[in-house]
Amino acid sequence: MTHHDRVSGLPKRRKRDPKGTRDRLVRAALELFTTRGYHGSTTPQIAARAGIAEGTIYRHFESKSHLLNEIYRAGIRLLAATLRQEPAGLSCQGRLRRLASEWRVLASQNPPLVKFIFSTDLEQLLDHKSRDARRSFRFELEKVIAAGKSAGEVRAGSVELWTELWLRLITLVLERTATDDWPLDHPAADQVLDGAWEAIRRPLR
Repeated sequence: MTHHDRVSGLPKRRKRDPKGTRDRLVRAALELFTTRGYHGSTTPQIAARAGIAEGTIYRHFESKSHLLNEIYRAGIRLLAATLRQEPAGLSCQGRLRRLASEWRVLASQNPPLVKFIFSTDLEQLLDHKSRDARRSFRFELEKVIAAGKSAGEVRAGSVELWTELWLRLITLVLERTATDDWPLDHPAADQVLDGAWEAIRRPLR
């Protein structure tokens, strides 16, 4: 057997795929964070779910907290992207309805991410970058509702309050969609979406 034969007969080393490894880590962490909670999930469990050695986590993330915040910011960016892609000419009601519909599709396609983003247990776990990202997202949504108020579509009062009210009702729809209780064609979802608009629209005279 020649030297070449001996070398070529050896098992090939697996080519590294940093992006693939990172993606598996994110998916594993999301699944555990949304089923066991952040504190109930350990880095050994995340690594085992991702099929990697625990030490590999720290090649991509400084800590479990860093991993959580990176996932959160990525999710916020996905939601915010739809805010920046709104077509011209839509009414405030049309824009909000389109946003909610886009987010519902995301909830059906990636339930763990949406459940994670809208979790009420994250507040104390978010770092300053994540809080800034959340504030920027809310500000963009507030601008949509403020434009509706200026156009006479949204009732008088606090834009911040109407944004919070609308978003809380939409969150209910997203959570039910993510848990598959309300599929995309479920009539209850449409009823809540209609109710969310009715809660903030300017009363008819």
